[in-house]
Amino acid sequence: MDQPFLITCLDCAYQTLYIPTQTICPKCGGTWREARYDLSILAGKMLAKISGRDFGLWRYQELLPLRSDVTIPILGEGGTPLLHAANLGMMLGNPNIFIKDERRGPTHSFKDRQAAVNIAVLKSAGVSEMVLASTGNVAIAFSAYAARAGIKLWAFLTSLVPPEKMREVTLYGTQVIKVTASYDQAKQIAAEFARQRGLFFETGARNIASVEAMKTIAYEIAEQLGNIEAGFGFTSGGQYANQSDSLGNHLRWRAPDWYIQAVSGGLGPLGVQKGFRELKDIGLIQRLPAMANIQTEGCAPMVQAFHEKLETVRPVLSPRTHISTLSTGNPGRTYSLLYQRMQAEGGGIFESVSDEEAIRAMHILAKMEGISVEPATGVAFAGLIKLIRNGVIMPDEVVVVNCSGHTMPVELTALGETWIGNVIEPDETPEEGLLAALSRLSVARYPRILIVDDTPDARRLVRRILQSQGAYTIYEAEDGRAGLELATRQLPDLIILDLMMPEIDGFGVLDQLKEKPETASIPVIVVTAKELTGAEKKRLEGRIQGLMQKGEFLNNELLDEVRTLVK
Repeated sequence: MDQPFLITCLDCAYQTLYIPTQTICPKCGGTWREARYDLSILAGKMLAKISGRDFGLWRYQELLPLRSDVTIPILGEGGTPLLHAANLGMMLGNPNIFIKDERRGPTHSFKDRQAAVNIAVLKSAGVSEMVLASTGNVAIAFSAYAARAGIKLWAFLTSLVPPEKMREVTLYGTQVIKVTASYDQAKQIAAEFARQRGLFFETGARNIASVEAMKTIAYEIAEQLGNIEAGFGFTSGGQYANQSDSLGNHLRWRAPDWYIQAVSGGLGPLGVQKGFRELKDIGLIQRLPAMANIQTEGCAPMVQAFHEKLETVRPVLSPRTHISTLSTGNPGRTYSLLYQRMQAEGGGIFESVSDEEAIRAMHILAKMEGISVEPATGVAFAGLIKLIRNGVIMPDEVVVVNCSGHTMPVELTALGETWIGNVIEPDETPEEGLLAALSRLSVARYPRILIVDDTPDARRLVRRILQSQGAYTIYEAEDGRAGLELATRQLPDLIILDLMMPEIDGFGVLDQLKEKPETASIPVIVVTAKELTGAEKKRLEGRIQGLMQKGEFLNNELLDEVRTLVK
């Protein structure tokens, strides 16, 4: 058996060959172990072949715990896009925000990586039946791969898992056990079930294959960012490493300044952290990114421990969150490892956001970037917004956020009870009633807002913010003259005005609006990139209802101003 790596016990440092079904150290009985590779040999082999391989998880197979002769039950895992969040970046004042779109996996979550590598190594070890506990995504991913590999799966799911996800797990032929208890209790029950039957139990961050699978996210990000930086550059002018394969093809690698992910048990960040550390040891990147691990306030044991500068957590016995996928109350040693390694190199933070902030972030991402995500991903993006707003993440830093999964179908908590904005109820005569109902939906019902800005991207940003959480009739003008014509003709309820425009600037628009009785009383919000002088601020006094700096306001701030003025 060709196995150019060893498994090292994190307690006694004893090293053994990798046996997938062996889950404890044979010397001390410890359950926390890690794969250690001879990077000086294996990295060279990988780099010599990498450009001839598809961009996906198995592109890095020399640094994964698999024998070369293993048959892999491939479903198209890994190789997910790295998307530039231009609109979100414009809103937050950071042009270097990227989204690692893990929704593109076979079952639409980053857990596909974990399932793919685990099922491959278990199949190679002759395992035909296994057990896991899950809050949804893990069970779906493992169910798909287990079905493809012919492995029977028992999935213990908490009663908080949405029924849609339970039905999908069942569809693959998995035996679902619904547990009316917390996720931590479900794990205990599942572990005992596996012990009694002598079955393999998936242990998450303690499982070699699971951690190794997650590190491929780091590998892909570093490759993708390296190519982006080489081709287009970053505002920050960061650094990347150049390598060449055996054919002379250039390979470029670059770590972000920040990696952000929502955290429950901590497996994902632990694996990603290991991936970046290996890339640095190989010499492909120069430093590790800072890690931002985001939890929901209703279940944030890691955040509490971090802010108290503790290396161990106090478990949350009764999680209080609607985001069931993040309801791990006791992450155990995973937090300790993350904390210690962040302190040693790279740095970072643990932070929490409310369920409401997460849901708001879901709306922002969907309406501004066209990306529909699960609530857990909403937590990650709410964390991004909070960290930028608090000055933790600087405007020129390169940030990658793990878009961990798709919200398919959209969960009720994401939309609330009144998610249908307008209900058509026809009268007694169906045809006439339907037409009458449609006529009542005339856009004239909605507040009318005029955006006047000579920059198309700025107009698009404001329009998307308004459309994200309000029913408005929106007009756009590309310069001051067109803005005055539209204002006179449409008499909008509100004008959002830029100051720096050709021909007639914002100050001139204000002057002419105030001269006409029909437009003099229209409220105006100025949104400008210009740093105003004292004289310019004085010139605006008493003539506008709001002043916002481009790149520094958030969507809810603009919406709050708008709602106040168009009531």
